[in-house]
Amino acid sequence: MPPPKPELTRRAVLAGIGGLPLAAAAGMPEPVSPAGREPAARRGRDGAPAGDRTATLLRGAELVLTMDPAVGEGPLGTLENGVDVLLRDGRIDAVGRRLGAPPGARVVDVRGKLVLPGFVDLHNHLWQAGIRGGCADRDLAGWLSGCNRPALPRIDAQDMYRLVLLAALDVVRTGVTTVVDWVHPIPYGTTERYVRALADAGPRFVYAAYQPASGLPLVRKAAAEFLDPLPLASAQVASRAAWPDRAELRQCRELARELGVMLNCHVLERRADRADQPVRALRWAGAFGPGLLMNHAVHLTAEEVALTGAHDVRVAYCPLSNMRLGSGIAPLPALHRHGVRAGLGQDGGTNDTSDMFALMKAAVGLQRARHEDASVHPTIPAVLRMATLGGAECLGMADRIGSLTPGKRADVVVLDPGTLNFAPRFDWTSQIVLNGQPPNVTDVFVDGRPLKSGGELPHVDVERVIHEAERAAARLRAAV
Repeated sequence: MPPPKPELTRRAVLAGIGGLPLAAAAGMPEPVSPAGREPAARRGRDGAPAGDRTATLLRGAELVLTMDPAVGEGPLGTLENGVDVLLRDGRIDAVGRRLGAPPGARVVDVRGKLVLPGFVDLHNHLWQAGIRGGCADRDLAGWLSGCNRPALPRIDAQDMYRLVLLAALDVVRTGVTTVVDWVHPIPYGTTERYVRALADAGPRFVYAAYQPASGLPLVRKAAAEFLDPLPLASAQVASRAAWPDRAELRQCRELARELGVMLNCHVLERRADRADQPVRALRWAGAFGPGLLMNHAVHLTAEEVALTGAHDVRVAYCPLSNMRLGSGIAPLPALHRHGVRAGLGQDGGTNDTSDMFALMKAAVGLQRARHEDASVHPTIPAVLRMATLGGAECLGMADRIGSLTPGKRADVVVLDPGTLNFAPRFDWTSQIVLNGQPPNVTDVFVDGRPLKSGGELPHVDVERVIHEAERAAARLRAAV
């Protein structure tokens, strides 16, 4: 008889066994694993593509925005004309001119290109890739009742993997290196596939898990079993902020404190939400403070704006989703005046596709149109900061990501301005926001490892990812 196969625990599967890809570790040929997973790449124990562990020198950039005034000039840390960025051991090692390449380093010629920190997407629902374009003529209530709620329970674990993988790769290709994914209640086994899809796509990610009070033990267990083994993953506790549900909200706040993570809530996305008194509920639950990330915050009163600043609550601004659903325009200038830390969120299916450039442009344009003032917050430099270091600050990760400060993790994006939509040069900093599109992103590094290189996702069979997501979406449409 053949020897018995070793038992596979969820922790071992997610962390990787002996540095082997999941399918090989399970003793099965690629590309299908025991759970039906189609791996996007062969990855090592730390989730990085095998063979991409050397130092990388980005040589000769025309413009580098470090987002660190101590490393460059002005608020964006601007450096121009032949600037090098050295990535080593997963960190920013040095920024300067004529840097030496360590032995064995990969040298990438970025002459004529622009280098900046990776984008931070503060709010997403990646599983909603399966209902892109759906309920397009409806507001939030119509979207939830017509698309969101009917779809979610009909997605099994394998199809959840396929849809989330496609969406996570989509955010990566547009330059997102950190994504916060607010995940609706799903079964424990489906959670495993969801997390694996994020890990296989390769970004740094925050998994904000929502469960009703009876399911909170699953959040604790999932954090320990699925997220703790992954170096690029972290957790948040997601919750509903409403006065009738305040007892459950307090339980979620207590779990977040137990785990040492943030609480993540949708707050006042639409005007009708005022009836739920979410700010009152959050204050009653002891959650209204720096450990809280509020998504949307469109319909805050002036008093609530001031309280948000006074208590150092963080805000994810989601202008494209708010536009699509007719929800309104968040009071971002007022929040800024009160010192509120805010970043940008794409918000899943109601953003329809991933495009951080469109998101930045909308963030600026909506406020200018509302206030009839081209100088209103956010300015171009401010929105670039929101999309990078500002998002990191909202997550309490600014000591690790968000700027090209030596010592921080090497989450980096390279843009090519030599394209029909971007060229010719006039003011490249402004053109990043006003002209930029996802195809301008040529290279994306997370923890120093290339997820996009030369405009391609080098470790991904893109055609297969799309094909499998199409099949999953077809099954979903048939079920709904």
